[in-house]
Amino acid sequence: MNHTIRFTRRLVIAAIAGAAAIAATGAAHAQSTLEKAKENGYIRVGFANEAPYGYATPSGELTGEAPEVAKAILTKMGIPEVDGVLTEFGSLIPGLQAGRFDIIAAGMFITPKRCEQVQFSEPSYGIGQAFLVKEGNPEGIEDYSSIADNGDLKLAVMAGAVEAGYAKDAGIDQSQLVILPDQASLVKAVQAGRANAAALTANSIANMAEKNDGVESTEPFGEVAGKSVKGHGGFAFRKEDKALYEAFNAELKKFVGSEEHIALVTPFGFGKGYLPNKTTEELCAGE
Repeated sequence: MNHTIRFTRRLVIAAIAGAAAIAATGAAHAQSTLEKAKENGYIRVGFANEAPYGYATPSGELTGEAPEVAKAILTKMGIPEVDGVLTEFGSLIPGLQAGRFDIIAAGMFITPKRCEQVQFSEPSYGIGQAFLVKEGNPEGIEDYSSIADNGDLKLAVMAGAVEAGYAKDAGIDQSQLVILPDQASLVKAVQAGRANAAALTANSIANMAEKNDGVESTEPFGEVAGKSVKGHGGFAFRKEDKALYEAFNAELKKFVGSEEHIALVTPFGFGKGYLPNKTTEELCAGE
């Protein structure tokens, strides 16, 4: 199955056809999101073009750890195709709530604040942090404390991501943050010297360093201000889509950690060393 990103034409046609059918019969059964997806054979997922979590290839294929796991799970559920909706990271939850797509497949960290807004699946991975810095790391930056200890340094973070919160916990002043919309802008900020470092998960930073000139990754780290920052990512659903969430989660629990799962995510830099060690209930409780 070639899972490519398709845009709105088919969805508009489907909507017109559905409206015509309702008008003809005068009544319609209120289908759940899960029922509609199974009937149509596809579902829409939101992603943020953050490699290796979820991104579009130059040929338009939706891939990455989260989309590939989602495709595998949805296929097991009888939904063989996925439509990707590219969205800035900070707009993923609003986009889900507005119905632009039905699942967030972007490797989103499960946090108490986000749990108030959406229903998360169980996590599919756990990972620490790293910084993107200029090649040679001229400022000797190691982690958030390096920025907090030097008020002249600037740290780039992605809008809506957890790193701004980590920066606050570490005592970094708001004036030292450069808030940007995506990975590409983080890289450019470090390359141009507008930021001395950019913060994301260790896997994302390693991927960015590998693909761009003049930058490198710091050593990964797992604590900020004495607290663990090993993030756990999962899939997000609207809270009212209980049937979809429960069906997806039931398959996900069986899948994560299996040989099929490890083989699928290893090409994206994940694998046995990145399996989750917390539950969604624990993560939503802030444990």
